[in-house]
Amino acid sequence: MAERRSPLAMVILSLLAEEPMHAYGMQQKIKGRRKDEVVNVAQRNSVYQAIERLARDGYIQVRHTTRDSGRPERTVYELTDAGRETQATWLRSMLATPAREFPEFPAALAFVMILDPADAREQLEKRARLLQDRLDQYAAGLRRSEEMGLPRLFVVEDEYAHSVTAAELAFVRGMIEDLASGELTWNREWLAEIVAKFEGAPA
Repeated sequence: MAERRSPLAMVILSLLAEEPMHAYGMQQKIKGRRKDEVVNVAQRNSVYQAIERLARDGYIQVRHTTRDSGRPERTVYELTDAGRETQATWLRSMLATPAREFPEFPAALAFVMILDPADAREQLEKRARLLQDRLDQYAAGLRRSEEMGLPRLFVVEDEYAHSVTAAELAFVRGMIEDLASGELTWNREWLAEIVAKFEGAPA
């Protein structure tokens, strides 16, 4: 059976582990529980496409169709035995094994020397401001959840996002400080010397 693991596919299987539901109901639960912070459902058809793949792979199946007055017919899905087993397998693997991901920021850092140091510092200062705004939003959300009495178990992904954002912000601010002080700097001549020295060295 094909392996088509993705965060969205795992979330759909997890929702269906709670109860059978239709695609619109899944979208509403994802947004209502703010899980659209951790899975990409920005594209309208993303949930439907993921459902089609899961059905094709035998992880979910049609339970029945419903038609409310004045609304289009909706297909209700449920987990298969293979889907229930796969959901648990994916969840264990996602928790236990760091994924090899390729986000944009490390790629940009790898080639930051294409900009001059002042330009790089300016872009990082912009990033720091946006990261601070995001950090404030996470902190406010966590405070609201605590005030509502929502158990910590249901916001651990927000705790993680807050911690990761705080760590990135600390790194970016440190790099800004090093650029400002001149501890981290470069120019064309120095770069040419370094490239010649290390790329010309035997492997």
